[in-house]
Amino acid sequence: MRLFNTPVALPTTAERIRSILMAADSMTVVTDEGRTEISRLHGPGGTEHIHLHPAEPHPWDSGAGAAPDGPVPALLEFTDIAPTPVRDRVRARVFLGGRLLPASEHSGPAGSRCMEFDRAVLERAGERSAVGLGDLMEAETDPLATCEAGMLTHMVDDHRDIVGLLLRLVKPRLTVGARRALPLAIDRYGITLRLEYARSHEDARIPFPSPIKDVDQAGARIHALIATARHRSPRSRLLSDS
Repeated sequence: MRLFNTPVALPTTAERIRSILMAADSMTVVTDEGRTEISRLHGPGGTEHIHLHPAEPHPWDSGAGAAPDGPVPALLEFTDIAPTPVRDRVRARVFLGGRLLPASEHSGPAGSRCMEFDRAVLERAGERSAVGLGDLMEAETDPLATCEAGMLTHMVDDHRDIVGLLLRLVKPRLTVGARRALPLAIDRYGITLRLEYARSHEDARIPFPSPIKDVDQAGARIHALIATARHRSPRSRLLSDS
């Protein structure tokens, strides 16, 4: 098995956005009146607190100015932060643009808001990509989205040896000069390690043998990687907890 030559499958932009929204526990609402921080989004993240709808014509759209009780242009910001103590913990940001509808137009559960959707933007690794409502609604949420943080912190706190084994599956050039390695992310397609050097860092993607369809399959996929790693000679004495 030549793992280094295995094609690396990655989530699509829409899948990443859906997963970040599902796992979010806070968001920032930006309107003409300022910024409002909303924390402790009890439940399954932002998707239960903001209901996205396509833009539709309203009576107030024909007026010269905005109606006092009309929709409010807004930008919702979500920050995806790594649960492990890696360098530069912000993994991505999501921006949802549109108009928040007034209470008279609201039909969702109490405590939630409806938003006429314009577009969603994913900011990651210095690049931005946008998706429309159709692509966002059709995308699947990653099965590990809401349990990823617990899985990664458990690996760091109780199974640091796993990180050392997984390093055997990383391209050798990436381990040269690395001072520390920690798990950065895990999704249906694989695990990402962050290798930190004296003044920089780089991420190494380790794909699963096959994508995860259900969270119960995660353990088997990780054990499959560990089994492969045990058959490879260690190339580095890098410590994951240094």
